[in-house]
Amino acid sequence: MAKSRDLSLIPSMSATINLTITEKNGSIRNRTITMTSKSFSDGLEKRFIRIIEPAEVRGTSMLVVDNKDQADEMWIYLPALKKTRRIVSSEKGKSFMSSEFTNADMSSPPLSDFSNRHLANSGSDNLWIIESIPKDEDIADQYGYSRKVTWLDKESNQVRKMEFYNFDNELFKTIEIKSVYPFPDGKYMIRNMIASNVITERKSEINFTTINKKVKVEDSFFSLQNLER
Repeated sequence: MAKSRDLSLIPSMSATINLTITEKNGSIRNRTITMTSKSFSDGLEKRFIRIIEPAEVRGTSMLVVDNKDQADEMWIYLPALKKTRRIVSSEKGKSFMSSEFTNADMSSPPLSDFSNRHLANSGSDNLWIIESIPKDEDIADQYGYSRKVTWLDKESNQVRKMEFYNFDNELFKTIEIKSVYPFPDGKYMIRNMIASNVITERKSEINFTTINKKVKVEDSFFSLQNLER
């Protein structure tokens, strides 16, 4: 799991993303998002996310600071309120931009929050099957699930699929990785993924339409002041 996280830490990049939300009745909402990220030698990663379209939520922005060995930090700017606020731990499991993805899905939670173990058949079909259980009830409440099961490619350590179980141990959500964008040294970024809620039958898809790697990003770009610009 640590190897998989390290491989997803990209030196720097910027991208344009389409977020498509499909309701049970087939109605569709689309959002266009820009994202800029930068990683550091100590395992820290910072991400800046901003909604471009539709107009009613244009300017909504998030700053995500992924700490390797401690809790992630997140802030959101809401232009309608002209206010920046911190996303507290209890909101990690809340919806990201009204989709089936959560705020936590937009970060890389520290491995110290979970107990990890191989499940039966782990290693067969060239896949590791890893169960991650939050270490206590407070952490479980923060993320909004009792356990997660991750399928990792044995050779590349890339995530292929994740399943999320509620507090009745019922499967309620899956995230499938449809494609990745390769970087040097075996690093990669998820390019296309779909989150499906098996209870509500809603689906959300994130698709990176443009990716610019090795962009020059000043550290000051990842600031609360920039959220409100």
